[in-house]
Amino acid sequence: MLTLKQIYDDKAKVIAGLNKKHFSGAAEAIDEVLRLDGERKAAQQEKDAAAAQMNQISKSIGMLMAKGQRSEAEVAKAQTGELKAKIAEFDQKMAAAEEAQTKLLLTIPNVPYDIVPEGAAAEDNLVVKSNVPHHGGDTVGTWVGEVNNDEAKLPHWELAKKYNLIDFDLGVKISGAGFPVYIGQGARLQRALINFFLAEANKAGYTEIMPPTVVNAASGYGTGQLPDKEGQMYHCEVDDLYLIPTAEVPVTNLYRDVILDEAQLPIKNCAYTECFRREAGSYGKDVRGLNRLHEFSKIEIVRIDTPEHSDASHKEMLEHVEGLLQKLELPYRILRLSGGDMSFTAALCYDFEVYSEAQHRWLEVSSTSNFDTYQANRLKCRYRRAEDKKVALCHTLNGSALALPRIVAALLENNQCEEGIRIPKALQPFFGDDMIR
Repeated sequence: MLTLKQIYDDKAKVIAGLNKKHFSGAAEAIDEVLRLDGERKAAQQEKDAAAAQMNQISKSIGMLMAKGQRSEAEVAKAQTGELKAKIAEFDQKMAAAEEAQTKLLLTIPNVPYDIVPEGAAAEDNLVVKSNVPHHGGDTVGTWVGEVNNDEAKLPHWELAKKYNLIDFDLGVKISGAGFPVYIGQGARLQRALINFFLAEANKAGYTEIMPPTVVNAASGYGTGQLPDKEGQMYHCEVDDLYLIPTAEVPVTNLYRDVILDEAQLPIKNCAYTECFRREAGSYGKDVRGLNRLHEFSKIEIVRIDTPEHSDASHKEMLEHVEGLLQKLELPYRILRLSGGDMSFTAALCYDFEVYSEAQHRWLEVSSTSNFDTYQANRLKCRYRRAEDKKVALCHTLNGSALALPRIVAALLENNQCEEGIRIPKALQPFFGDDMIR
C-alpha cells in the first residue's frame, strides 16, 4: 500500500497518479487518509501529555508521603488513576484511527510511474517492441515471414481434438468449464514447456521454489490480491484459505515481516505452480479453448531488490521473458500498459503478447511488473542498508515466464503443417521429438 511519506511528500503527485489509474474519488480518499492520520497524531499528543503529567504526579507521591502529607498523596494517586484511564482512551482512539486508515489504504491502488501512458483501457497501451514488422514499436530481429491470417489454419481447440492432445469435454465432466484434461502428446508438451522454462530460469540465476498452492488471507493482503481481487479467488471457507491465482503470492510472502541485509539483494526466485482464477464475468469467443481457464500452469519469476537497482532488475526480467519467446520462435510484441489497464498493485507493467495465426489476434502470455514499495509496505519486507545500517522498504517485482495456455495455443496454431505440428528446436530436447504427429 502507499506509504504516508509518499502522500505527505507530494500529495498532488499521488492524486494525479491515482487519476491516471482511473481510481474514482482519488482526492477524497487521500484527504480522508490524512484526516485519519491527523486524528491519530492528535490522540498521540494527548496521550503523551497525559503520560508526562502522570509521571510527574507519580514522582510527587513519594515525596508527599515522606513529608507526612498523606491526604495530598491520596489525591495525587487518584489523579494518576484518572490519567491512566485517559491514556487508555487515547490508545483506543489511536488504534481506531490507525485501523480505519489502514483499511482505507488497502483499497487505494499503487501510483504509476511517470512513463506509464495515459489511457483507460487496453487500446491505449503502447507497443514498445515487436519482432513482427509493421506491428508497432522497435522491430527486433527478423520474423521469418510476416504473420499471415491463413484461413486454412485450424484453431488450437480443433488441433487438440485432431491430435488427441486436450479434452475439454472431459474437463467439464470432471470439474466444469475451464479445467481441461491434457492427454498423451498434449501432456508431454505441457511438461516439456514447464521443464524448459524452469531450466532457462535456472540458467538466469533464479532459485527454484516449490511453494504451497493455498495461502492464508494475510498472504493475499500482503501482495495485494486482497481485498481487490477477492471475487476472483477461489476461497476455501471452512479453513479460510485461498487457492493461489499466481505463484507471486506465496513466493513474495516468503519475505513478509523480514528484514534482509543489503548484501542478500537482489533475491531471484522462480516457481512452477498450478494457478486458479474464477474469471468471473469472462464470456464470449475470446475465452474459447485455452484462451481463458480456471486452472492453468505457470512459471513465475519474483525479485526482491533495492530501490536503486529495481529498474535494472525489471529490464533483466523483460529480457529474460523476451528470450524465451525468441527461443520458442514465436511472433511477439511488448506493450507498456496504460494507467487504466494496469493491475491494482503495479507501478509499471509490460505485457508480452504472441500472435495467433489461426485466431487472427494477439494473445497475452506474460505481465512483468515493478511494484516499487507498494507490496513491500504491506508485507513489511525491508532491508538494512550496508552504508548506514538504516532499515528501508524493498522493491518487489515479478513476471510470468511463462504462462502456458496461450503459449500452447500459439505453438499449435502457428506450427501446424501437413506432417503434424512442428516443435521449436529449443523445446525438442524436453519434448523428445521434433513433431507432434
